[in-house]
Amino acid sequence: MSADGARMLTGDVEGTIPVRRGRGSRRGRRLLRDPAAMAGALILALFALVAYAAPALAPAHYDDQRSARRLRPAFSTDEGRRFLLGTDQLGRDVLSRLIYAAQVSLLVGAVGVLAGALIGTLVGLLAGWFDGWPGTVLMRTADIQLAFPYLLLAIAVIAFFGSSLSNLVLVLALRSWVVFARVVRASVLATKPLEFVQAALASGAGPASVLIRHILPHTLAPITVLATVEFANLILLEATLSFLGLGVQPPFPSWGMMLSDARAYLLTDWQLSVYPGVAIMLTVMAANLLGDGLRDALDPQGN
Repeated sequence: MSADGARMLTGDVEGTIPVRRGRGSRRGRRLLRDPAAMAGALILALFALVAYAAPALAPAHYDDQRSARRLRPAFSTDEGRRFLLGTDQLGRDVLSRLIYAAQVSLLVGAVGVLAGALIGTLVGLLAGWFDGWPGTVLMRTADIQLAFPYLLLAIAVIAFFGSSLSNLVLVLALRSWVVFARVVRASVLATKPLEFVQAALASGAGPASVLIRHILPHTLAPITVLATVEFANLILLEATLSFLGLGVQPPFPSWGMMLSDARAYLLTDWQLSVYPGVAIMLTVMAANLLGDGLRDALDPQGN
């Protein structure tokens, strides 16, 4: 190779690095300039901090019951203690229960999304790469689960395995892996015919190496955006299951369980249902705002 050719090749290779770095920095700046996405990220970070520091932030234990102080209004006091959000039907501090309930919702939602993403990504990679009956079997399994009513599936799983935090995560992962699998499979089908994938195969790279090193990085952007949307969906599903008594069991609180307990007091103490409802609304809204910002920032057509 001539010196000019070597310089041209070196220049091309060196020139691709700033381009990739510049593209990543442009995406980061675009996300930082999105006020809605930053507001969503800030709200989620605040909820995560509150959930992590619940033992230090909560004014009382989440199951500290006393019938003499039941259904106290906000900012009431009893024996020198102030209840900023009042007490519930069993005399428990509502603010403390809200703070501890954030642990359940965020933990279950995050672990459910992580488990669903891992399973769905693996299934999507395999279904998109292998033609013929392996991919067909995997995707038909996903279609069957999508056709089956999810609430009935959740009831069946919890009735068979029992109500616990791990089983709740399992139920939520069963809900989300199908979505990840379909999105990843579509990305693999779009990426597999490209020249750099065919060049890697021609150079002797195996399917596992090509999937992990060349195709998987191209699926990270849609997986990231989808994870934020699915996190919001799983927060709602966890609240729904807890509202129906299929989620986390007493005495540990959850926002859905607090809504269920407050149904009998809608006419007399309506605020008991407002507090957990607002917490669910803010968390879901924040996740959706962050997801919209990530979608716009990671859009390759916008870079």
